[in-house]
Amino acid sequence: MRRLVVIDAPSNLGLSPPEEGVAPGCYKMPWALRSRGLLAALEATDGGVVIPPRYRPHWQPGSGTRNAAAIAEYSARLADRVGSVLANGDFPVVLGGDCSILLGNALALRRRGRHGLVFLDAHSDFRHPGNTPEMRAVAGEDLAIVTGRGDARLIQLGGEEPCIRDEDVHVVGVRPGDDHLDELARHGIATTTSAEWIRVGPAAAAAAALKTVTRGTDGFWTHLDLDVVDASEMPAADCPEPGGPSFALLGELLGHLLATRGCVGLELTIYDPDLDPSEEIAGRITRCLAQGLASARALRKAR
Repeated sequence: MRRLVVIDAPSNLGLSPPEEGVAPGCYKMPWALRSRGLLAALEATDGGVVIPPRYRPHWQPGSGTRNAAAIAEYSARLADRVGSVLANGDFPVVLGGDCSILLGNALALRRRGRHGLVFLDAHSDFRHPGNTPEMRAVAGEDLAIVTGRGDARLIQLGGEEPCIRDEDVHVVGVRPGDDHLDELARHGIATTTSAEWIRVGPAAAAAAALKTVTRGTDGFWTHLDLDVVDASEMPAADCPEPGGPSFALLGELLGHLLATRGCVGLELTIYDPDLDPSEEIAGRITRCLAQGLASARALRKAR
């Protein structure tokens, strides 16, 4: 397998404050996972950090997406770093931060051709001006933005065309009651809900996603919002959700994705160490990723 290069993208720019005067703690994710031995567990190389601009909590109606200008600037720098790793033939593992880091990673892909996106998330993150009166925070809008819908300062980072085409996206793990499932279907964005994933199993869920994201593309990226895992095992997120898969099921699915040669990179988002003072959940995440990588290597060896 290609060399894994871990890049820290500790941005919380895409979230609203959890309470007045408090910055979202997900920017601490890279430190928590590194302290639990992530690099050694993945046998990965350290790719350094892309330092984000200062978080600004202020937002008012009519001002567009929170921190949009800062996110646009940061996304370009993150795209440069990820692009250099891809150019070396390596596999970037990007540690967020919140889901706004998808914009920079998608921009890096856009510069290199047409790519698919496996979007592992409990939420569709498809809020945009066509379905809501106010844009607020990119972490609830990232899928909409990378497919060309949202704040004008963000949707054209890669030029006139969106970074990712609708038909090249497969959303996996979204809860069956998500507000935007019908709209995703109208736009031709494929979905496998958390209930379907649990029912058919990780291998079948991965196969469905791979069929979507490898059709006519130059490869695909995997977005992993850790709130996709059931809230009973993953409460350390800004919006934990019940009805999701276990870490064990996630590790199995990741194995099938990472074993596919078209998979060019992976990002992790939303885990908040402030909600995990014992770092117990950081350990679960590290073990899950190590499980996925070991499974991927075994699957490749068996082929």
